[in-house]
Amino acid sequence: MQELTLNDFARYNRHLILPEIGTQGQKKIKNAKVLVVGTGGLGSPCSLYLAAAGIGTLGLVDFDVVDVSNLQRQILFGTAEIGKSKVESAKKRLLNLNPEIKITTYEAALTSENALKIIENYDLVVDGTDNFATRYLVNDACVFLGKPNVYGSIFKFEGQASVFNYQNGPCYRCLYPEPPPVGLVPSCAEGGVLGVLPGIIGSIQATETIKIITGAGEILSGKFLLYDALSMDFTKLKIHKNPDCVVCGKNRSVTKLIDYKQFCGVGKEEKNFEEITVFELKKYFEENKKFTLLDVREPYELEISKLPQSLNIPAQSIPERTGELNSDVETVVFCRSGARSAKVCDFLLKQNFKVKNLKGGILAWSKEIDKNLPAY
Repeated sequence: MQELTLNDFARYNRHLILPEIGTQGQKKIKNAKVLVVGTGGLGSPCSLYLAAAGIGTLGLVDFDVVDVSNLQRQILFGTAEIGKSKVESAKKRLLNLNPEIKITTYEAALTSENALKIIENYDLVVDGTDNFATRYLVNDACVFLGKPNVYGSIFKFEGQASVFNYQNGPCYRCLYPEPPPVGLVPSCAEGGVLGVLPGIIGSIQATETIKIITGAGEILSGKFLLYDALSMDFTKLKIHKNPDCVVCGKNRSVTKLIDYKQFCGVGKEEKNFEEITVFELKKYFEENKKFTLLDVREPYELEISKLPQSLNIPAQSIPERTGELNSDVETVVFCRSGARSAKVCDFLLKQNFKVKNLKGGILAWSKEIDKNLPAY
């Protein structure tokens, strides 16, 4: 075990004078190895505080590059990092904050093929992911390897946090045995997220990580913390270990990593409708083709950007407003990225409408056709 240096005593002075941490606790922090999966909204504040705290080895997993839309909440990055690798940009920022720590980067998506090999080298995992498939993957890998899983999630103005698989406590599957139906829960890209919200939840994840390492305080194991930013309410619920859990229960039926995208139904939904590209839609306009351009976004989204000659009917209002559509002509449906419009296409197809879904939505249009249109 590495001992504290004179520089450590100076840098971590405010930790050392806390009786709950002290020199022994800081020594544990210095020798700890923590893997942060995702360097986005949650991973940004969490990794910053873990680096500042002196975590000896930080592993960072992310395959993405920095986009301008990330900067509203992903505080690891600045304008200069747009288009650059997230993990490499994060490494540079974290080492500037604390050059005394070691950072290992994994510029790849966490998969069933690499998860165990990566996670086995760490003491615990911080889950900063934004999709159900990876959350189940992280959970199952942590259970199989006996690693605590520090969980967080965010959406709009609400956040959640817990610690799974800690000292034989409940795992993520004890709380959520099955993923929600495909498309039922919108992503942050579709529903939005308050920029400061991940800072709060990510900081809670960093707090729980340090507590696990040092043994200070009570861990959020067996508890589920809910945070509502609009009302500024924190609610803590109890979680019980499920004896019939397929991963951590007595009679486990899942004993190895599976295809989590298939498990969560990602990319497996059948598409009975056609898709149209933004270039094909542009040609529709140029040829003055007779068709209905249906925008199924919310009215407030129109204040950001909209396409010409489009009819706006929010997705949830389509069933009672189909009378406003002409079933005799083709209807091209679009939303922000193509997810909501796909559901509407599926519904309209069953009502005998001729429909096509705009691939990539208005986001693709702003990137490929009209670069002056705000992308969001």
